[in-house]
Amino acid sequence: MKIFIEEQKFTQIWLFIGITIAFIVVTVPIVKDWNRISHGSFGEIMNNFGGFLVILFVFVLFNFFKLKTRIDEKGIYYQYLPFHFSYRFISWEAISKCYVRNYNAIFEYGDWGLKFSFRKSRGKSFTVKGNIGLQIALLNGNKILIGTQKKEEIQRTIETYQHKIITDEN
Repeated sequence: MKIFIEEQKFTQIWLFIGITIAFIVVTVPIVKDWNRISHGSFGEIMNNFGGFLVILFVFVLFNFFKLKTRIDEKGIYYQYLPFHFSYRFISWEAISKCYVRNYNAIFEYGDWGLKFSFRKSRGKSFTVKGNIGLQIALLNGNKILIGTQKKEEIQRTIETYQHKIITDEN
């Protein structure tokens, strides 16, 4: 029995550089005008800290984003935190086709993350980074793309369970 497990997080340096720049842009005016801001009403203080709180919220949120994938003899499990509180399960019997492929997150889905394409032919994508994913075509016609950073390992695992997928050729 072969089991594939992967956990991915947003760790791109450009993302954290962008958040840091936004943090600096929002914080510098607060520090400069602190004497005026500190003597204002609670509403005025909160108004000035609004941007700071939004940046802090985005930073915390990106630290909670996590894509977890598990593949075993029963099927494929995936969880995209904080959107999924538990694993979503796809049994091998519900899959018509499953393969590893290169994708373009920007042109195919509009970016990385949890995405729903307007084109039914593309379906949903659950990605964090990179351009390699597990493409799953379900018997009901839906498609799901799950990003991976472990191309060879996921490919070997899929090949192990390929015989469980019900196709027209079987």
